[in-house]
Amino acid sequence: MVKGVTSTDRRNDIIHSAVEVFAEFGYYRATTAQVAERASISQPYVYRFFTKESLLEAALELSWQRILQAFQRVKETTSPELLELGFIRAYEEITESHRNEILLQMQAQTIQEAPIRAVMKRGMNEVKQFVMQAFEEAGLQEAEERTTNFLARGMLCNVSLALDMPDLMIKK
Repeated sequence: MVKGVTSTDRRNDIIHSAVEVFAEFGYYRATTAQVAERASISQPYVYRFFTKESLLEAALELSWQRILQAFQRVKETTSPELLELGFIRAYEEITESHRNEILLQMQAQTIQEAPIRAVMKRGMNEVKQFVMQAFEEAGLQEAEERTTNFLARGMLCNVSLALDMPDLMIKK
């Protein structure tokens, strides 16, 4: 191991490399050898931390946590009347700065393996609950309906991103 580089750093490097590789090649076509090469480590070192499936789980968990953290910052710093717009802007920033994470989430929606589905369900549910609670606490009317519409708009945003069709989205 390189001096000054911790196993936590290496683990994070592997996860970030996996996001790139899985987004580029797709989960089923990607290999742990490609992830190792992207992370500039050996393939056995990848297996020290992960199986291929657990690596996808970790990459997806990272992407969901990034969204929740961004939304938390918005909630803490935005007035109630601008909350929804703040969430939209935060998500747009994530799609620009962490495009591969969003593409990876989209791919994972079709993966049938139970652990992957569980991560996706948990992540989507946490975002849904966070947004709905934030809307309710802000006193916004019809919080549940607004949450559903917000999530639907986010899914359309993802499709727009994946197909490189920005005209699908109406800018507010």
